[in-house]
Amino acid sequence: YSNFIDDLRVYVRGGTGGMGYPNLGGEGGRGGDVWFVARERTTLKSIREKYPQKRFVAGTGANSSVKVLKGEKGKDCEVHVPLGISVLDDDGKQIGELNAAGERFLAARGGLGGSLTTNFLPCKGQRRTVHLDLKLIADVGLVGFPNAGKSSLLSKISHAKPEIANYAFTTIQPELGKIMYADYKQISVADLPGLIEGAHANKGMGHKFLKHVERTRQLLLVVDVSGFQLSMKTQFRTAFETILLLTKELELYKEELVTKPALLAINKMDLPCAKDNLDELMTQLENPQDFFHLLEEEMIPENTLEFREVIPISTYTGEGIEELKTCLRKSIDEQAEQVNEEYRKKKLLLLQTSK
Repeated sequence: YSNFIDDLRVYVRGGTGGMGYPNLGGEGGRGGDVWFVARERTTLKSIREKYPQKRFVAGTGANSSVKVLKGEKGKDCEVHVPLGISVLDDDGKQIGELNAAGERFLAARGGLGGSLTTNFLPCKGQRRTVHLDLKLIADVGLVGFPNAGKSSLLSKISHAKPEIANYAFTTIQPELGKIMYADYKQISVADLPGLIEGAHANKGMGHKFLKHVERTRQLLLVVDVSGFQLSMKTQFRTAFETILLLTKELELYKEELVTKPALLAINKMDLPCAKDNLDELMTQLENPQDFFHLLEEEMIPENTLEFREVIPISTYTGEGIEELKTCLRKSIDEQAEQVNEEYRKKKLLLLQTSK
């Protein structure tokens, strides 16, 4: 997981102001500022490699002199950061967010130059340590237990080349892929490392993985039709129990995650007995509450996920893959239209109230 960095602690310091000139009332230049600027194709890993000391200091303001009474401002320091960055102070409080290319955040302000109000002495710039916390931005986030076939699915629907093997925890870092459609529309898909029971309590680096689900617009749950068992020591879970457990983990980490639009891909339909297992699962999904009495109380989520589509697939044979891509496109387009409609209504309401 260390190859992928999603949290970086850096030191920022605004520049010191320039000296004033008491004899003629000259003012020193202000110190430069430190800015974080969101830019595409940037990673926290590249920042760490380029600036191993992780220190960013802006330039000092120019001193006032007989020739130039008003000193020039110090040079600003701009740090290019990836999209999806939250800026946190040392207490963990969020002080800024950068989600779109070109967005800027003032990390440390430069000090004032020497003037009459400061007795012509310069002021030091703001200094602090901040955390750059990355949460991947993607249209769709793949959610599932290890070995459900998420990486295989990503490789089938996009040009991404994640590592694939027949053991649990193949994915040790988030992978991003893009689905390309015939009309050149693109949908980004994030394959997140498999969750395990107790992920909300940070078991198996749960928080590190779950936080990337926060900024995905929709969820795609990938479930093995024949059920799941992490190891010989853990309990076997049916496909229905797996869906409830995944919902519970998302809910316990952050309740709003369960309100996101969601689709369900039921994988490994090429296996024997898959059809019988699918029929049983579809019956259970129609009225999930009717089967809650068979489960342990701590497994049952407060709210069950409402799936827009349920698509049986096989990443081995390719069955259902094209249908899944079509469903994803339809769901994303519908969500975008809904957002646009809400925006139009809001604008119309503002116009009516202003009149």
